[in-house]
Amino acid sequence: MKAIVCETYGPPSTLIHKDIEISAPGPKEVQVDIKACSVNFPDTLIIKGKYQFKPDLPFTPGSDIAGVIAAVGDEVKHLKVGDEVFGFTMTGGYAEKVNVTAQTIFPKPQMMDFPLAASFLLAYSTSYHALVDRAHLQEGETVVVLGASGGVGLAAVEIAKCIGARVIAAASTDEKLALCKTHGADEVINYTTEELKVRIKELTNGKGADVVYDPVGGSYSEPALRAITYNGRFLVVGFAAGDIPKIPLNLPLLKSCQIVGVFWGSFAQQFPKQNMANSMQLIQWYAEGKLKPHIHGTYPLEDAPKALEEMLERKVMGKVLLLM
Repeated sequence: MKAIVCETYGPPSTLIHKDIEISAPGPKEVQVDIKACSVNFPDTLIIKGKYQFKPDLPFTPGSDIAGVIAAVGDEVKHLKVGDEVFGFTMTGGYAEKVNVTAQTIFPKPQMMDFPLAASFLLAYSTSYHALVDRAHLQEGETVVVLGASGGVGLAAVEIAKCIGARVIAAASTDEKLALCKTHGADEVINYTTEELKVRIKELTNGKGADVVYDPVGGSYSEPALRAITYNGRFLVVGFAAGDIPKIPLNLPLLKSCQIVGVFWGSFAQQFPKQNMANSMQLIQWYAEGKLKPHIHGTYPLEDAPKALEEMLERKVMGKVLLLM
């Protein structure tokens, strides 16, 4: 089968499109004939060896997949050959087939096509886990979403609106902010032309944000934290800006706020039943028309390096997909 292979850590240009072998699935695994795979920002870090975990070389990146079951392990009872599915794998998604633990694979809703299904799980599950499980966001609270036009950012905007929160979306261009408005943002901040801390304070009448959702890091984290309210929750989701900020620990002391880590992949593996319940809620919201994933563009498998470069250049709004 064809796959994108990382044989040495480096930029997207070092990835190789080649034929590799795939074994039969293990007893608790299924083999998925992949139709679409989402390109996510962590992929740009994994291939450089800069993510939270480092797969052994060589490996195939890619985690957010949709496709058709091609084979099932002996202990798998809830899925069968021919089922249309979507789900999550730690690696292996940039390929024509992958073996993956069955507990992270779900029947694909009929109203979702394969590209949309592949764009759904990681972004929306990450944001749901962050806002609901970690921040305990409540109706009427105000949440600031940094990097709000990206995949997880737009998902966070929509989920926060489903909960009944007021959403302030922050991004780097007016075009990106216009997209955030169409997905439900109540207010917007262009943090390349406006002072983030000042604008958050202004838009909250001096109170500050109840929750800050931060998948960006870099120079934006500290100003956003300084604009959080008493008992606020600052969600550490990722570092798309490239730099991991060093936060003065007197800030959470003075504000009596919480800095909360969010790592959905680990949560999904350790608490599969709770993750399943979260997924069912998200699918219900999608069926009700409350969640509308935005697909920025699609690429054939062999052009995965181009898709990753577009993400690194911060041109992507919503999701980019590889189609097999």
